Amino acid sequence: MDLIPFLSGLIPSWNSAAMLLSFFTYLGVIGSVIPGKIIPGVTLSDGTRLHYRCNGLFLLLLLVSLLGIGSKTDLVSPTAIADRGLELLSATFIFSCLATLMLYVVGCKSRDQSSSLKPHVTGNFIHDWWFGIQLNPQFMGIDLKFFFVRAGMMGWLLINLSILIKCIQQSNVTQSMILYQIFCTLYILDYFYHEEYMTSTWDIIAERLGFMLVFGDLVWIPFTFSIQAWWLLVNRVELTTAAIIANCLVFLIGYLVFRGANKQKHDFKKNPKAPIWGRPPKVIGGKLLASGYWGIARHCNYLGDLLVALSFSLPCGISSPVPYFYPIYLLILLIWRERRDEARCAEKYKEVWREYCKLVPWRILPYVY
Repeated sequence: MDLIPFLSGLIPSWNSAAMLLSFFTYLGVIGSVIPGKIIPGVTLSDGTRLHYRCNGLFLLLLLVSLLGIGSKTDLVSPTAIADRGLELLSATFIFSCLATLMLYVVGCKSRDQSSSLKPHVTGNFIHDWWFGIQLNPQFMGIDLKFFFVRAGMMGWLLINLSILIKCIQQSNVTQSMILYQIFCTLYILDYFYHEEYMTSTWDIIAERLGFMLVFGDLVWIPFTFSIQAWWLLVNRVELTTAAIIANCLVFLIGYLVFRGANKQKHDFKKNPKAPIWGRPPKVIGGKLLASGYWGIARHCNYLGDLLVALSFSLPCGISSPVPYFYPIYLLILLIWRERRDEARCAEKYKEVWREYCKLVPWRILPYVY
């Protein structure tokens, strides 16, 4: 790769900035007015709870339809994202930095004492910038944390579709590209179909909004999760029938574990007496679920997530480590997060956690300590 063209491609243009601004405006305005299921969030420490309009699936399908109509009428180019990938990457990174700066300034000046907006300032700029100051900051009534993760997941699909169309135009569509696109599209559509589950995740209920989440949602998710598509755009990979079947099995097993575990946890939080696999749930100390996937291994959902991530990369073959960046990164991240979760749960639940660990000694992978 020539360094100079690469670096020049990273310079944002007004077109890339306009594309990004249009995308955010659509999500903010249309997402606030179209109907959707209103989901109450978890109860915060001051007894209040936020409510989330979960209309992401309709919002995504409407956006794709509008872009499709626009491309048919030559109002927009279907390959605009693929053609301006580096520009959009740098523009999104700059936006993430500016957004985090605004969050930091507003958070430091806030005198609100509610659980959502109470500032948590340590005085360490790097810490406060990275982890954030406020739990649920808003802009014009929009919960920014929920907004950013929604933007990242939609952006990932838009990047993939633009690359796919570019492949079609170049007559370079392979089984590998089709397989990758199918897996990612199913995963993203499923995410938005079950969007309400996001309201009970740790990122939403406990992490403050700083650069870690803003950059992770807006830059990391769409631009690194799509590395396989970019790689397949310039590398032709043909798969055997056995490889295709094996890849499909990895995705299917990973999806069932990931979605099943997360659904059980979400249902348990809403109704601790809801049956798990047709039986009354086993609960430790009235707090911790020890049935279903959560009775097989602690954080079994991480195993499903890893298998799904691996299925995104397997269509690229094994000739290069580049397409495996996402599952390798995710493995490191989830091991670190699992260790952090273990320490946090041990401190929070104390004896109840120790009892749960004795009953379910395996971590992420069943029968592996």
